[in-house]
Amino acid sequence: MAGPALAQTGPAAPPTTITTPPRDFGPGGAPTTYFWDPDIIAVDPSFNDLAQPNTAIKRLHTGLLWAEGPAWSAQGRYLLWSDIPNNRQMRWTEDDGRVSVFRSPSNNSNGNSFDFQGRQLSCEHLTRRVTRYEHDGTATVLADSYQGKRLNSPNDIAAHPDGSYWFTDPPYGGQLYEGEPDVAGGPSNAGGKLNPRIGQPAGFVPGKRELPTNCYRIDPSGRIDLVVTEEQVPDPNGLCFSPDYKKLYIASTGKGPGDTGPGGKGEIFVFDVGTDNKLSGLKKFSDCVIDGVKCGPDGLRCDVNGNVWASSNAGRAVGYSGVTVWSPEGKLLGRIRLPEVCGNICFGGPKRNRLFMAASQSLYAVYTATQGAGPG
Repeated sequence: MAGPALAQTGPAAPPTTITTPPRDFGPGGAPTTYFWDPDIIAVDPSFNDLAQPNTAIKRLHTGLLWAEGPAWSAQGRYLLWSDIPNNRQMRWTEDDGRVSVFRSPSNNSNGNSFDFQGRQLSCEHLTRRVTRYEHDGTATVLADSYQGKRLNSPNDIAAHPDGSYWFTDPPYGGQLYEGEPDVAGGPSNAGGKLNPRIGQPAGFVPGKRELPTNCYRIDPSGRIDLVVTEEQVPDPNGLCFSPDYKKLYIASTGKGPGDTGPGGKGEIFVFDVGTDNKLSGLKKFSDCVIDGVKCGPDGLRCDVNGNVWASSNAGRAVGYSGVTVWSPEGKLLGRIRLPEVCGNICFGGPKRNRLFMAASQSLYAVYTATQGAGPG
């Protein structure tokens, strides 16, 4: 005898980051069979023109301590990123998906990028400097001080077509976890109880924070110019140019260790970039509050249409960490939900249409219907 008919309450919903149990993003997890990934959310209908249907968010690797600074090598067809506390850079190769250690030690590098000549740029917490890796394998220190004072801990960097490099210099490398604290009495070691030499090679000379949290431009001549002050954008973090290089976006994050300055509030600011490399027209681009939840920005990238893609740190607000996407006018277009806090992002892949997301312990990726602007 046939049993009673099952009640039909509508189509079954796929598991997501916010279901119980949550979706399994691992290689052993069930693939999503839905035309639109359930964790890609169109807040505005125009986002459907940016998101790629019939493709899923994939976790490519896990087991990191704090993933940051993804950058795509177009020539090598690989993604590199930083695992800051492990003091190494990792590489994911596009042809076979293999993950390997790319550079160790990395001087606790954070942000990475590639310039217009395909050279890798790295912001290093431990050595408080910006480094470029040349084609012949040598390394060039591009910046380690400003007006005779050591940098704090360069965080993120963007190349400009005129040959210059623009970078942010917040104090986050002063954390014991991500770099080394100041010498006794410094802002991140005021009580002098931490020993910054522990775990470092013989002869290591620890430093002390000497500068406000500014943004700088490295001129092709080697000159370093102050372009954004701490008062304008406190605790600057991620930055990127618009596709036409007429706008500069900077994420202002929260206070770093021992920070006595104004402190960021988890917002994105935008400047107009003049032909003389002078910035003007400072505006708050977004407060990054969505549904009453602060989706703190970190890494930033623009697509070729000028939309701003920002990594999101929503703390314990499940379903709001990941990526937020904004129109050039600052309108929220869509969101990508990840099960971990996202620190930084970049576009890559052979067509530069794949978004890579460095998120806490893992690296994620998803195909999009647009392309990232600029190198790196």
